[in-house]
Amino acid sequence: MDISVIIPLFNEEESLPELYRWIARVMDEHNFSYEVIFIDDGSTDNSWNVVKELRQADPAHVKGASFRRNYGKSPALNTGFGLAKGNVVITMDADLQDSPDEIPELYRMITQDGLDLVSGFKKKRYDPLSKTIPTKLFNATARKVSGIKNLHDFNCGLKAYRAEVVKHIEVYGDMHRYIPYLAKLAGFNKIGEKVVHHRARKYGKTKFGLDRFVNGYLDLLTLWFTGRFGKKPMHFFGLLGSLMFILGLVAVILVGAMKLYHMHSGHPYILVTDSPYFYISLVLMLLGSQLFLAGFVGELVVRNSPKRNEYEIKEEL
Repeated sequence: MDISVIIPLFNEEESLPELYRWIARVMDEHNFSYEVIFIDDGSTDNSWNVVKELRQADPAHVKGASFRRNYGKSPALNTGFGLAKGNVVITMDADLQDSPDEIPELYRMITQDGLDLVSGFKKKRYDPLSKTIPTKLFNATARKVSGIKNLHDFNCGLKAYRAEVVKHIEVYGDMHRYIPYLAKLAGFNKIGEKVVHHRARKYGKTKFGLDRFVNGYLDLLTLWFTGRFGKKPMHFFGLLGSLMFILGLVAVILVGAMKLYHMHSGHPYILVTDSPYFYISLVLMLLGSQLFLAGFVGELVVRNSPKRNEYEIKEEL
């Protein structure tokens, strides 16, 4: 099969028939073999019934899965990745803001240009400034942290993947914003970008609020940390803890040495416990010890993990 189109949805009953007809027309015009997989993320409207009607009308091309409740976009995408059978996987939103006319070029970039992943870039957006400005800041930070300098829109729902990519990554929590980063961490470095047309929302309303930007930065920090220190936590906690402990130890020795010096010289002196630097030194030593122990516990967890020696093999002879 050429293409699997995965569409996560939540309360999008009005847009689904039009979206599917559009996708089917594009596929037929280019003679693609395809499947369209609708993942209903616990919709409370008639969306799932619409999907079932589409399936009944075209069982050869329509698949679907429905969650019992709303889990989020990442679980929906991860479920769709597991169901996909196509050589190229396309993801797009269900709100008609992504154009299916982009699919042929995305497919070509994967199959002919040899890219592992192509992310859409909505260069001209039909969103309010309250959304576009935080988005620019968010993407600038993501580029810096991930090292993927050529992407301008990490969170664009319109993406294309080589099938091997979606079978080797796990999208959880709200990590759908960082799928290119997840792919890079899994060893898929051929990541490209395509400027895509952004259409104004035709039906319904957006499902995301400003809290996604706060959560997005926390998720980015999590990915950076696990990607760099996930298999070697002692390299982070142990190093930081050791530095803090040594700094505190040196400081408390200096406090004691200064008192001995003043005593020996006959100068006025104060008790060690009356010096604020003594307590600062103790806090540094305690924090350093705790961080070192955190790294040690982390190493024990990693050592006993059944996946501690699982590595991605690109090719074997």
